[in-house]
Amino acid sequence: MTQQSAEWRRNRLGMGVWPHQGEVAIVGWGQSPVDRRWDGVNMDRTLGAYAILAIKRALEDAGIEPEDLDGLLCCPENMAGNPGPAGSWGPYRPYFPPPYDSEDGLTVVTNNWLRGQMPELTNIQYAPDNVPAIGDGMGFAAQACADGMYQVGVYVYTANNLEGRYRQGGEFDNAHVSGNRQWGQPWGDYQGLMTSTNVPIQQYCERYGITWDELLSPFVINQHRNGLLKNPDEYEGWSYYYQYGPSQLTTEDYVNSRHIYFPLKIWDCDRPVNSVGAFVFATAERAKDMKQKPVYVANHSQGSGGRARSTQETLEDTEKAKEWVARLVYEGSGWSPSDVDIFNPYDGFSTFMPTTLEAFQWHGVGKGDAAAFLTGDIRVEGPHPFCSGGGNLGNGRTRTAMYIDSIQQLRGTAGPRQVSIKGGRPQTAICAFAPGNSAAYLCLTNEAPG
Repeated sequence: MTQQSAEWRRNRLGMGVWPHQGEVAIVGWGQSPVDRRWDGVNMDRTLGAYAILAIKRALEDAGIEPEDLDGLLCCPENMAGNPGPAGSWGPYRPYFPPPYDSEDGLTVVTNNWLRGQMPELTNIQYAPDNVPAIGDGMGFAAQACADGMYQVGVYVYTANNLEGRYRQGGEFDNAHVSGNRQWGQPWGDYQGLMTSTNVPIQQYCERYGITWDELLSPFVINQHRNGLLKNPDEYEGWSYYYQYGPSQLTTEDYVNSRHIYFPLKIWDCDRPVNSVGAFVFATAERAKDMKQKPVYVANHSQGSGGRARSTQETLEDTEKAKEWVARLVYEGSGWSPSDVDIFNPYDGFSTFMPTTLEAFQWHGVGKGDAAAFLTGDIRVEGPHPFCSGGGNLGNGRTRTAMYIDSIQQLRGTAGPRQVSIKGGRPQTAICAFAPGNSAAYLCLTNEAPG
């Protein structure tokens, strides 16, 4: 299959507004159930079975048939191994009979496996290898469509959670660590992000006279609230907590929860889950004939805002990096902060949020204002409906919630979470899977620009 050019990324300032605004739309989405883990037994709940289900649901949402697809973009990363796509690694156990005679279809899913198990995909012309994870991947899918690689395609992202530790493949499968990893790895394989965000937020609290719990608990609690506000008939609610979890998280629950990496608490971290999401992209011309009103891509961005100047990232480092990211996103979309109705940044750790808010200046939040903002009214019914979908903290680590909610908000189908902007539905949204200082953001709009 033809591969997308390595130049597809929009990862530097000075590239201007994305020239393909209004040419590409998202016209369908589908999400499988959200389990804590695959039990290793039920073949209807493997990652492959869930991928097929998510694709079928996305096609149903778009009102099209499998033969209408000429693009298939499945990300082979399954969150189980690191670095890079985890398809080369799987648990140490016997395989099942064909088609499950490898990990493909069990704990990782590829384009080739899907095409083998979905013979109804008769018109696939574009099915590239090494499709990126969802942050970059949604931009990859949009750019490929704009470049004429396909007319109607589906992007598939799998989230696997195996028994035991979260990441087990690659270097994490080793019994010993060496080099710089020896100082943090024994305390968890995500220790790097924990450290790089913990210290800046501790500095933030000290600078602005607020405690950790005062700053972050209102946001985390509201994420769980939003995660439970689902249309009862929509795909099991695309939320682990909606399906299986406890009732609404309380301040007492948060304050008394155990620490993962002091002062980070367990509720500051999203919950690994087993699930698959799918999104149908189409050219604007083809989108006009779809079941749903198109949600147009206004920009996509990638790259990083930078790294710490020394061994430990500081608040100043974080602020500088995220300000660069915000400039990149706004430059590529042609928007300013006042143009953004729905803001769904990535919340893998709650500690991402204060500096992200201040960098993007959403609803007028400037430097030092995030504390007052997050402790104010951020409910979907209120004046500042921040992270209206509940993100990963309120739904589980699907990495799709930010995108699904943005699409629903612009369609006006978010049900009990629906945000009203001056008496009408939102017109613009920014959503992301962008850990740390990543610039992987997607800008969406209800109206075709131009």
